[in-house]
Amino acid sequence: MTDRMLSEADLLELAATGLVGLGMRPGDAEDAARILVYADMFGISTHGVERILSYGERLRIGGITAQPAITATQLTPSMISVEGDNGLGPLVGMRALEAAMEAAATNGLALALVKGSNHFGPICPYSYIAAKRGFATLIGSNATTTIAPWGGSEAKLGNNPFGFGLPNPGGDPIMLDMAMSVVARAKIRNAAKAEQPIPDSWATDRDGNPTTDPAEALNGFLQPVGGHKGYGLALAVDLIAGLLSGAAYLSHVKSWVDTPEEPQNLGHYFLLIDVGRLGSPDWLEARLRDFTTILHDTPPSDPNRPVLVPGEPEMQAFRRAGHHGIELSAELVSALRKFGDETSNPQNQERP
Repeated sequence: MTDRMLSEADLLELAATGLVGLGMRPGDAEDAARILVYADMFGISTHGVERILSYGERLRIGGITAQPAITATQLTPSMISVEGDNGLGPLVGMRALEAAMEAAATNGLALALVKGSNHFGPICPYSYIAAKRGFATLIGSNATTTIAPWGGSEAKLGNNPFGFGLPNPGGDPIMLDMAMSVVARAKIRNAAKAEQPIPDSWATDRDGNPTTDPAEALNGFLQPVGGHKGYGLALAVDLIAGLLSGAAYLSHVKSWVDTPEEPQNLGHYFLLIDVGRLGSPDWLEARLRDFTTILHDTPPSDPNRPVLVPGEPEMQAFRRAGHHGIELSAELVSALRKFGDETSNPQNQERP
């Protein structure tokens, strides 16, 4: 079967229809699908619409609530607690972002703390949506445990993603989207399939010792980026996203692989700043132009690889996808269409 090229609109319809087939309300499905479609457009296909396959497994068995009653409680004018009711992560994330944008538009600054959620996709789509509305963002989430505490020999920490975004009135937003491990487990799996060694900085074996054997690494733990500093950053994200939000944290987070039928109770945070309160668009544009010029003018160590600003590769991919379409395997397209055909699922009936 050959790969397919889909437009943004066609992929959004395909993904949303698939989520409706899995029991979600049409409006909720479209909002969640938007995050996943943007992920594909940014070139982050591992967190794009293919995630609907694994989300679908949990939706079918009740591990994720198809039609959650998500609530946003305003604790102060600028602080919001979001209860995700075990909803699909991208949907809960969108509802939290919307609540934070509304509060930040009124107060200049807002923090939404989320509990009762699930894997919410990559951070770039949320940063991009907020940046287009004029908000700078700091966003983070905790995750299933894959990292051992520094010096430890048992996974207690998630590969907790963190990111920021800054709107640019004169061009593309600056965006960073990163997790806390040196590499993703997918790279280690690829090395194992190719029977190739890995750098000993990537992972440890099950006893916590650095290893070059990808098979041992897959049975062990990911190494945090920056050693003990990355361990501290992963802790910081979990302290805010997990502990302060009221969500699960550290090893209290359920594994969606080992116990897919149980709620994960993941936590997220969305900190937003209305940059329009700090100065005019011309002021911000001029400062950002100078900021990025300083970075771009840095002589590269490799002449074929110029210095980039975070978010530039993603925005280049985003524009290519918008112009040429998004490439999906025919198998994935077929699987998503099958989800869309599951209209007999009793969860597809909206709650009264």
